[in-house]
Amino acid sequence: MMTEEASASQHEQTQHWLTRQQGPETATEAMELQALLRHHEYRYYVLNDPLISDFEYDVLYKKLASAENENPDFIVPDSPTQRVGNSLNDGFATANHIVPMLSLENSYNAEDLINWDRKVRELSGLSQPEYCVEPKFDGASISLLYEQDRLLRSATRGDGVQGDDITLNSRQIRNIPLSAGFSKFGIEQIEIRGEVLMTKKAFEAYNSKLIEEGIPPLANPRNAAAGSLRLKDPKEVGRRRLEAFLYHVSWFQIKKNSDEAAGQPLPQTHADMLKMLWQCGFRSSVNEMKIAVGIDAVIEQCKIYESQRDALPYEIDGMVIKVNNLPLQDRLGMTTHHPRWAIAYKFKARQATTTLIGIEFQVGRTGAVTPVAKLKPVFIGGVTVSSISIHNEEYIKEKDLHIGDMVLIERAGDVIPQIVKSLPDLRNGTEQEIIYPTQCPVCKSQLFKEADEAVWRCINVECEAQVVEKISHYVSKDAMDIKSFGEQQVRKFFDSGLMKDIPGIYTLDYDRIATMEGYGKKSIDNLKAAIEASKMQPLHRLIYGLGIRHVGETMAKALAQEIDHVFDLQNYTFESLQKLPDVGPKVATSIVQFFSNAQNIDMIKHLEQLGVSVKKIEQKVAAEGESKFGGQSFLFTGTLSKLKRSEAEAMVETLGGQILGGVSSKLNYLVVGEDAGSKLEKAKKIAAIKIISEDDFLSMMG
Repeated sequence: MMTEEASASQHEQTQHWLTRQQGPETATEAMELQALLRHHEYRYYVLNDPLISDFEYDVLYKKLASAENENPDFIVPDSPTQRVGNSLNDGFATANHIVPMLSLENSYNAEDLINWDRKVRELSGLSQPEYCVEPKFDGASISLLYEQDRLLRSATRGDGVQGDDITLNSRQIRNIPLSAGFSKFGIEQIEIRGEVLMTKKAFEAYNSKLIEEGIPPLANPRNAAAGSLRLKDPKEVGRRRLEAFLYHVSWFQIKKNSDEAAGQPLPQTHADMLKMLWQCGFRSSVNEMKIAVGIDAVIEQCKIYESQRDALPYEIDGMVIKVNNLPLQDRLGMTTHHPRWAIAYKFKARQATTTLIGIEFQVGRTGAVTPVAKLKPVFIGGVTVSSISIHNEEYIKEKDLHIGDMVLIERAGDVIPQIVKSLPDLRNGTEQEIIYPTQCPVCKSQLFKEADEAVWRCINVECEAQVVEKISHYVSKDAMDIKSFGEQQVRKFFDSGLMKDIPGIYTLDYDRIATMEGYGKKSIDNLKAAIEASKMQPLHRLIYGLGIRHVGETMAKALAQEIDHVFDLQNYTFESLQKLPDVGPKVATSIVQFFSNAQNIDMIKHLEQLGVSVKKIEQKVAAEGESKFGGQSFLFTGTLSKLKRSEAEAMVETLGGQILGGVSSKLNYLVVGEDAGSKLEKAKKIAAIKIISEDDFLSMMG
């Protein structure tokens, strides 16, 4: 059982990632978010006791997916992005879905829908596609398999590939027919998808009974439906008065003997498919669905439903938009995570008022000092909100915030809380002005703010609020790659006083470590060997491991090609740095600032004294074939399907090619994967750049 301290820690991590504007920036941060998402999947799928809303999970997932898309080395086999869901319930047998139950891509505004529509039009060649717009029911997903018109099996979504077999429980849901009329369409076997939910009326009635019996009421209709499907007693499922809406046919098989097949034509549109389900005895969403031609009509239907959501007999949290033409759906296909022919539109935030009772200033890994508003807890959009990141000093001034103010808050996209405005008319004179610190709240160093940024930062490399994350970044796989030295070990050694900075990695007291729980001779020998091996890592890994802002792996490689010694960077000016390949003003500023800090210089000198190579290591003479791409530059964008980006880049470098950090006239080849973004658009404007696919790249590799 999770302790209160552990639960609180998970909650703090969740709030950290929800309020943080950017996703993971390092492999260590990606691992933290991956673990957090797995934890929430376990709470949802196994314990039936989620700690966050579906929408909150979506936001965390998208931050991770975006970071992994930009940094494929962040991906690990058990990352939540590498499968549709996660754990199954040990109390049920598992059932395989014939077709995986994928998630839907989410949108939160009209711009997202317009962008999705653009992709559909580009892929389909149609100027005005026809769409179906239907409610996004807030319940629990279910998959039903019928054979020769009889219900053969029911399953939860599970991990998307297989789910819990809940056939006995689903038979208690009165509007799931035990026998359906698919044979009149010539269908022998069919897999259909839907949502099990509890209406608002049924939910209120059931909770009233629980309260009368002295039992804590259920949290909300969605959780009530999801938990009901996994009850051990099917009779109890029947008492909860669940309902099911069916909205999708994922697969079907026609009778082999064509003489036995009935004459009714199979549906060619999604709308007709919903009608077929209705005719076969199901409560499909045919009556809730609207046909819309073009994205403007879609947006209008979403607005209408959003204005009426509170009047509906069931909870919905958005709309689902699908391409109506079924053959076109097949042509558009799917990614590994979602179909390209459908998207979910999430409704706008709910709002509430509460009291701003205080401000805490938190220091992040990069030294950014972020004010966090502490609020009188308020229930909004399904969760209790008590803290909100308020970004920076300008934000406080813009919103005219004072401690003690009544403030209007909303959960943007039903998830990320934000302060909309203060309510100065309600002030009584006891409110206090918020004073932004000029010194780091942790180490008391003077704060620094770049001219073009709104964020104040602590640039003290020894600040305890940053040092653990900096050490974790230094030892990570993408930096110095010190195996057997993860974030957990870093925190343990730091807290015990074994090391207080990056050079401390190389002065560990192994005799003392041997007295600590979990460290035997073999593990210590492995750690010692990995640390010793890191001393001879290539120069670009050291540059990246130093954690200079805006200097990622690719930029570190580019810098390493221009210098022989890490201290060469100290001799560059802001202007001369920008003459190096792909170095812009932001990177140049960060490098100048980093090497102007005496503490950073002392740290690097200390590393050199401890045997860490700070020079370019002589490479072996290129063998025949290793200069195949000599003088050629490459850049990868989008998601590669057959290689990790790091593998592809390594192939280029092995054959003498160069990896650039951005699109410029110096680029020879842009290799485009799935969902390529702005780099592709920029490259199209430069005639000299050859834009090739992943398959083209592999062909070049031979």
